Amino acid sequence: MTTDAAPEPAPKPGIVYYVGRAVLWPLLWLAYRPRVRGRANVPKQGPVLLASNHQSAWDTILIPVSAPRPVQFLTKSALFTGSGLKGKLGRWFFSSIGGVPVVRAAGRDARSALDAGSRILQAGSAFCVFPEGTRSRDGRLHQGHSGAAWMALDTSAQVVPVGIIGADGMRAFRHFGRGRRVEVRFGAPLDLSDLAELPGGRARTEATERIMDAIAQLTGQERSDAVNATSRDAR
Repeated sequence: MTTDAAPEPAPKPGIVYYVGRAVLWPLLWLAYRPRVRGRANVPKQGPVLLASNHQSAWDTILIPVSAPRPVQFLTKSALFTGSGLKGKLGRWFFSSIGGVPVVRAAGRDARSALDAGSRILQAGSAFCVFPEGTRSRDGRLHQGHSGAAWMALDTSAQVVPVGIIGADGMRAFRHFGRGRRVEVRFGAPLDLSDLAELPGGRARTEATERIMDAIAQLTGQERSDAVNATSRDAR
């Protein structure tokens, strides 16, 4: 008789996460004077899914330092599989910040990423996703993928839309005090409770559209009906 293996426990951010956040915030303030609005919209307890637009690699830094509670992201599995000392340091670092290793692909690997995110939410943590799937190169807000909606409906997590404005102009602290001002906006949690009685596919489609509408209202971005295919990033 065989039994299914117990799922791996959801990782939690370690000391590196908290030290990094404490160090990065004053540096970001000096360089870009970021405004943060709507922090009170992020529930202090319980599972929270942050759904954000994505225009810059800086987004994965801006959200954790701006949010009122620790936030976790999916992380490319390749960052956990290096060899030698560099590989060990990489695994230690990304594990310490609560990174979740996933293979960014379609099919079974894509479902694995969703399951990893659901485990974080089921553990009562805050988890951030970029529904567009990858960075927007043309500044528009592209069509959302249904993964965020799937996790929200699967876990009953509260969904908080996030709008980041100006991050596409950030340039690695080159112009302290003279960079383009960045703004991070946390919107009010979305009510998806009325979707519980709908068929799964229809519920995910409707939830995805509500999420993208809420992000657009925060950022003022032009909407695109197309899936974002303008970036080569694996993010």
